[in-house]
Amino acid sequence: MDPTTASTLASPAMRRGLYIENQPFNSGFLPEQDGHSVFFEECGRPKGKPCLILHGGPGGAINPTMRRYFDPSRWHMVLFDQRGCGRSTPNASLEDNTTWTLIEDIERLRVQLGLEKWTVFGGSWGSTLALAYAITHPERVEALVLRGIFMGSQRELHWFYQNGASMLFPDVWERYVAPIPVAERGNLMAAFHKRLTGSDPVAQAEAAAAWSQWEGDTISIRGPVDRPDKFNETAFAVAFARIECHYFMNGCFFEEDDWIIKNLDRIRHIPGWIVQGRYDVVTPMDAAWRVKTGWPEVNFNLIWDAGHASTEPGVIDGLVRATDAAFSR
Repeated sequence: MDPTTASTLASPAMRRGLYIENQPFNSGFLPEQDGHSVFFEECGRPKGKPCLILHGGPGGAINPTMRRYFDPSRWHMVLFDQRGCGRSTPNASLEDNTTWTLIEDIERLRVQLGLEKWTVFGGSWGSTLALAYAITHPERVEALVLRGIFMGSQRELHWFYQNGASMLFPDVWERYVAPIPVAERGNLMAAFHKRLTGSDPVAQAEAAAAWSQWEGDTISIRGPVDRPDKFNETAFAVAFARIECHYFMNGCFFEEDDWIIKNLDRIRHIPGWIVQGRYDVVTPMDAAWRVKTGWPEVNFNLIWDAGHASTEPGVIDGLVRATDAAFSR
């Protein structure tokens, strides 16, 4: 079977699991820039092969499980909370918070740590940022390991936030749209943006909870029963929803739709792995397939029994195998 189009058909008993839990050996903040203090941590082997691990959202945060896709005895893992979220401050800030300022932060972090190149790992929005960074700084990327590809296109945003995924999860959709009056539902992102950036804290919290829980309820192939606990936390939900909506209302700050697709030639020489759930509702397979088409050299692993979540067994297996392969190349 062609490895670039293979679908993971291994039985559950043959699937790889996460690596052991491991703790940071260093953490701190980048020097303040644009009013933002960006938190980072280093894990694994200090002299190991460098990798950068990007969280999703935008507006999510790093967590200990993200370290476990890499062998801690071989990799020097670097993680950071993107502007406005996690332990970075100020929380939920939208000022000078764009794709390009995040890429500047990545480069500041690389320079501060004295790293020449690194493997870049990211899922969902993390895949978007990883690809945008690699296109902008291809000389700094040794390999790419990506999951749940998201291009930030209007087509994808309309599918998930206006009409599409709603047909698969009509019960969950009712809870998502509940804070928005019927008269404003013709443009749900704009309606949520008004409330998430407005001065009414009650309306903001209500909108943030609905926005965040919609994603949490659709992230897994098992549906709402597998909603991650973090989507129920008000502080997380507000930062997540505000920043995500801010980015999406601005087309993820790309100069044109499909900017990543149109610039894939800049990274075709970089070894890459994509792990994609066949039944991913949040970032449907169409985007991953378009990336594969424009980057035919990439190793494409389609997980037949997975949705969007990085913690589904087939996705874990695919990502762990990919990071092992990236180390050994």
